[in-house]
Amino acid sequence: MTLLDGGAQAYPRMLRAIGRARRAIHLEVYAFTAAGVGGQFVAALAAAARRGVAVRVELDGWGSVKDGRAIAATLTAAGCAVRIYHRLRALLRGRFGRNHRKLLVIDGRDAFIGGINIGDENLDGVAARGWADVAVELRGPAVARLARRLRHQAPGQGEAGVRIWLSGLGGGRRLRARYLAAIEGARRRIDLAHGYFLPDPGVVRALIAAAARGVRVRLLLAGVTDVPLARLATRRLHHRLLTAGVAIHEWRASVLHAKLATIDDAVLLIGSFNLDPFSLVNREALVEIADPQAVAQAARWLDGHVA
Repeated sequence: MTLLDGGAQAYPRMLRAIGRARRAIHLEVYAFTAAGVGGQFVAALAAAARRGVAVRVELDGWGSVKDGRAIAATLTAAGCAVRIYHRLRALLRGRFGRNHRKLLVIDGRDAFIGGINIGDENLDGVAARGWADVAVELRGPAVARLARRLRHQAPGQGEAGVRIWLSGLGGGRRLRARYLAAIEGARRRIDLAHGYFLPDPGVVRALIAAAARGVRVRLLLAGVTDVPLARLATRRLHHRLLTAGVAIHEWRASVLHAKLATIDDAVLLIGSFNLDPFSLVNREALVEIADPQAVAQAARWLDGHVA
């Protein structure tokens, strides 16, 4: 596992992996813009399809509303299979969920999972500073299992220490349960960074209970956001959390979009899943890694941003 700090680290590695693909590429992303780095991804995916790689792309109709149709047309013409989660059709069916996953799987060998969409906002030097976000690059049996699941095949035996959780529409409570179990099991430290932090009362109570039993609970939250109402709602929780002894830091250098947590030296949680009501109904991905070295990578990212 390698932790990737923003698009500046993630995009070159993702593009190299696409360029090396020989059999299959599966990409799911919420927001995909055609300009800038997005154009590089379109070109790389199209080239892969032309050399015989089976390329499957899923975009969200809300997140990719600006460029989704144009991207889909270009990729389809190159031989890719493209699906757009249709926003209006979903609403007519009474479904408010989105395809919020950000995952790329190459040949059942390499996987990139996290909160990073495809767009220049994730690059340093654009406007002021690139969005604060993370992803993980994974290799090994867990990736092969994920590839089989995405093909709707039996995943086979799991790998100790690495779990990749996927939720369909309305199935986010299983992912919430992983956060809740980790928080309730903490004995020394909980570090959590979430760009959209609107937890339900059960999660708030678990964080307060952890602080009460002597766990150091530290939250890195958005001081700058692309959804101002979400930040206002989050700040309504501050008094209760601060009174309970929870430390809160706000990242103000750019938009905070990350979704990760470290528990003691034991568990890393990272993916597209936010602790908010929307992620409970979206299609989401969450990686759970029980490994001190993985936790240490994420802890360095968290400590650097808190500092």
